[in-house]
Amino acid sequence: MHVEIYTDGAAQGNPGPGGYGVILKYGDKVKKLAKGFRLTTNNRMELMAVIAGLEALKKNGLDVEVISDSRYVVDAVERGWLSDWVKKNFKNKKNRDLWERFLQASSKHRVKFKWIKGHNDHPYNEMCDRMAVEAASSPPLAVDTGYESGLYN
Repeated sequence: MHVEIYTDGAAQGNPGPGGYGVILKYGDKVKKLAKGFRLTTNNRMELMAVIAGLEALKKNGLDVEVISDSRYVVDAVERGWLSDWVKKNFKNKKNRDLWERFLQASSKHRVKFKWIKGHNDHPYNEMCDRMAVEAASSPPLAVDTGYESGLYN
């Protein structure tokens, strides 16, 4: 089974209110997810979008293609930076809480990433962007405890 997950994150200010938008596609089925946070960063929302998409999958062992305009997320995985960060116990790296959560969620599937240029008229990327921006400005906003605690930024 093949699932496509389109993602985008946004922050109004960096840090500031933020949100993510996710579209999951499986065959002709489409599911949309979005959530806003009162204080976070753009990179955290880009990564949180991927995590939310992966955690929404109900079956394990899926072939998953994550399509994202985030170089931070795509390059960290595809270029092996994340593996190096794990080996070094995330020393001096931000967002450890989310990267560990990503590792847990992605370990259940065969995940590949595809980078696409943002704001380039890709319909699902544009939709995810609108969802993320709207979520960031739609109360009630959740607390990004990893960011606000100061432990992981």
